[in-house]
Amino acid sequence: MVVFGFSQSIVDATFNNYLNETFSISDFQRGFLELPRELPGFLVVFVSAVLFFLCSRRLAALANLLCAFGILFIGIYAPGFSIMLIWLFIFSIGQHMFIPTNQSIGMELAQDGKTGRRLGQLSGIANISAIIGSFAILIGFKYCNLNFKISYIFASLGFLTVALLIFLMQKNKPVPAKTKFKLKKEYGLFYWLNILYGTRKQIFLTFAPWVLVTVFKQKTHIVATLLMIGGIIGIFFKPLLGRAIDRFGERFILTAEAVILVFICFGYGFSNNMFSETVAMYIAFFCYVVDQLLMSVSMARATYLQKIAVKPEDVNQTLTMGVTIDHAFSITVALSGGFIWIKWGYQYVFLLGMIIAVINTFSALRIRTK
Repeated sequence: MVVFGFSQSIVDATFNNYLNETFSISDFQRGFLELPRELPGFLVVFVSAVLFFLCSRRLAALANLLCAFGILFIGIYAPGFSIMLIWLFIFSIGQHMFIPTNQSIGMELAQDGKTGRRLGQLSGIANISAIIGSFAILIGFKYCNLNFKISYIFASLGFLTVALLIFLMQKNKPVPAKTKFKLKKEYGLFYWLNILYGTRKQIFLTFAPWVLVTVFKQKTHIVATLLMIGGIIGIFFKPLLGRAIDRFGERFILTAEAVILVFICFGYGFSNNMFSETVAMYIAFFCYVVDQLLMSVSMARATYLQKIAVKPEDVNQTLTMGVTIDHAFSITVALSGGFIWIKWGYQYVFLLGMIIAVINTFSALRIRTK
């Protein structure tokens, strides 16, 4: 988790500026880019079914190999936007395969009743290394003439290391392929929460940093600084969040997240209309940091699923199915968000985010656990 957090932070801190400075893409192209980037999330349940003979830990190792391969070629051989999309697709397959396996492995390593605490610890550990990665990008790009190519070579080496370390873990039992395609009515609310999470997540991953880069004209080292600030706060916030999930329950945590997101989306979208450009910029910075911290609330959905699981083997399969479901909708939001941005302005993208957050609030209130 230390090495993964470092490698992922390199990509997160640089990718939007890489797109803007290397290819000078339009706002609509930025939205369209999410189709090849998020399509692997939709396909992840099918990919994991094809690889049914691999246990979750071997699958996690393979996922990081794909991440390493994809980001390496984005750095060393992307002569055109179309070629870059091919490497991005491969990188994204690895990323999305690792999401459910990462959470299921973390919960396997937890004591009964303390899964939230364990996931919070692992997230906090990754967070510390993400700070180091963001700080390296900040210093490298501002003072040392670091470029995107060298950054992505380092990230690739990191993902290779993660793959090796996970491969050295003790194997666990594979899940039969036929069970990976099942939708179960007992998990209906979990699936719905994943749909809402997918749409909310896409606004943060795609359009929030794009506002910083194109509306407020911020450079790579500024985005890296914001990620670093969020990471420093996350050292304390994420373990506390894990404990809060165990103590107060998933219903409280997920409802609170949804309410906060209403105000975050408002800050992104409308601060520029209400305040001076400088004040609006700092509000956007604040929203970006808080939004980054709230992404870790996804662990509450994982612990909620574990509590309501009919069988223990349902957990990893349903997490994987949840990734596929949420990406079916996140792709739609990415494409429609790019169109909305061009047609009416970026403010209306975040107005859509506010509506989703309100729906999410009432949905989270329906959570019941033993």
